Amino acid sequence: MDNLEQAASPEFQHRLNQGPILADGAMGTELLRRSKLRVESCLEQLNLSSPKLVRAVHLDYIEAGAELIATNTYGANRIRLEHHGLANSVQELNQSAVKISKEAIRLTGQHVWVAGTIGPLGKSIAPLGPITKSQAREAFQEQALALIKANVDLLVLETFSSLAEIQVAVNAVKDTDTTIPIIALLTFTEDGLTLAEETPSDVAISLSALGVTSLGTNCSVGPASMIKVIEEMSHYTSVPLTAMPNAGFPTYVDGRFVYLSSPAYMAQHADQLLKSGTDIIGGCCGTTSEHTTAMRTALRKRREPRIRGKPEYRTKIPAQQPKLPLVTASEPTELAQRLGKQFVVTVEVDPPQGFDVTTTLSQLRNLIGNVHVDAFNVSDNPTARPRMSALAMSTLIQTRLGVEAILHIATRHRNLLALHSDLLGAHSLGVRNVFAVMGDLPYIGDYPHATAVSDVTPSGLIALMQHSNSGFDLAGRPIQQATSFLVGCALNMGADNLDRELRGLERKLKSGADFVLTQAVFDPQTFEEFERRFGGFPVPILIGILPLSNIRHAEFLHNEVPGIVIPENVLKRMRGLGRRSQEEGISLSRELLKAIAPKVNGAYLMPSFGKYDVVAQVLDGLPDLIS
Repeated sequence: MDNLEQAASPEFQHRLNQGPILADGAMGTELLRRSKLRVESCLEQLNLSSPKLVRAVHLDYIEAGAELIATNTYGANRIRLEHHGLANSVQELNQSAVKISKEAIRLTGQHVWVAGTIGPLGKSIAPLGPITKSQAREAFQEQALALIKANVDLLVLETFSSLAEIQVAVNAVKDTDTTIPIIALLTFTEDGLTLAEETPSDVAISLSALGVTSLGTNCSVGPASMIKVIEEMSHYTSVPLTAMPNAGFPTYVDGRFVYLSSPAYMAQHADQLLKSGTDIIGGCCGTTSEHTTAMRTALRKRREPRIRGKPEYRTKIPAQQPKLPLVTASEPTELAQRLGKQFVVTVEVDPPQGFDVTTTLSQLRNLIGNVHVDAFNVSDNPTARPRMSALAMSTLIQTRLGVEAILHIATRHRNLLALHSDLLGAHSLGVRNVFAVMGDLPYIGDYPHATAVSDVTPSGLIALMQHSNSGFDLAGRPIQQATSFLVGCALNMGADNLDRELRGLERKLKSGADFVLTQAVFDPQTFEEFERRFGGFPVPILIGILPLSNIRHAEFLHNEVPGIVIPENVLKRMRGLGRRSQEEGISLSRELLKAIAPKVNGAYLMPSFGKYDVVAQVLDGLPDLIS
């Protein structure tokens, strides 16, 4: 540390007590504008490749009057960096960012605070997502330690969407350094709730208890909506408040997001935010040094110290949340009533690649005229190819054929917000049998550059639905109407790594899976080996049956479709049969079903190429077995 750094301003807490502090504005927006990089690029890498560009942004904000600048490290944690192949560059990227910030300060000679920015991990924490609390804590600690070692003045934990994750982050920082000041910020929607549906009062009370230096909100909404959030927070805490709004809502113009709130508009609302109790004010997405200059004018009018603990800053006692009457949606589905009591038959249906379902529905109608089918499994963009939505197809099957559907929901294809919407929509449409599955990776399908989503794991989705069935959300708050989902999970008995598959199954069962659907099984030995290893099934299990059409079909599945393994003895039986191939494939499926049926609760048939008549042929002659 050189002499200039040793002669820094008084401690941050002391400065905070002297009056409002002006923070800088958007870093990411400015870097995208100046570098011409794409939104999905790793902006933190610019700390190494273009340090002068990052420094120029800092210089503009300092010249505009910012007394606090944030490092370009929002996504510089191991989990986010892994996506860019930079997981081992956490220390280098964070410490370079601090160095650039301090260089900008030295060039101006101003007394400016350096805040090390830490953002969320980008993947949800268990039970919803794939990241364990231990992994999350280690990632936050690693980044915090890198920033603290580089001598930041404070840390800003920003743009978190749930109390659960920011609490892990705050505790991780405190375990690393008990003295570093922490500003903790969550995002709120237009409804005044976080994405996890927590209120500003929830946030204020919870973060105050953790002993942060300042708490508040950033991003998500513009300044007008943020005023209401800050006002509510001010009634539940005497901890200094921070507000960093976007420059309004963005619009997409010529391939880039454009924010429409003018500097004058931001200054007007900055004054109102200060009157509402804000102690640190700055900008987020879309704000520029011009916005900072305009907000500086508002601050100059309110330089008096704020008196902590005055009645107006803690006038309300949190009211106990009224218990809402739980309204049970309906009785269990027909499938739920049959599972475990009789052998059930379900058949997989791929939605059409267009919007005309006439042919598919006609084929299914012919099938149920010949055999009993308890439910149709509606796949969700199988092999990552775009098709009609599984929810729409499920609804059409139930309303036009009178047979229940099992809606497949691939968590890899939608984020937590979309999952919530789909589940509510499904329940309202009467689709209440749901199969939670990871889904196929986009790169194997028609849109290889589409982004895979990792917000929620299948076990997290199962937990989400079971909480809803109990009348509560994931935060434990009562909801007005309890749902009645029947929840299924996937199992691959032929997985290469059987230990990992077993651990995954245990997580799904612990989360509350009601039944299991297996990947296609091709010989009894695969089932028997798994049964011996697992020791029995605590919930009903439906065995996956996929009739093979010919040897080319079998070899394609074996070599190119993830998760499918066909034993050599089965491949041998399919070779050299010519036109008799399909007949042999049906015989194999019938033999398998006859051998396994007494040990399982049903069959999950997967006819390929839309040949639903094959289902009737597989089941023909087995009425006593499956009745």
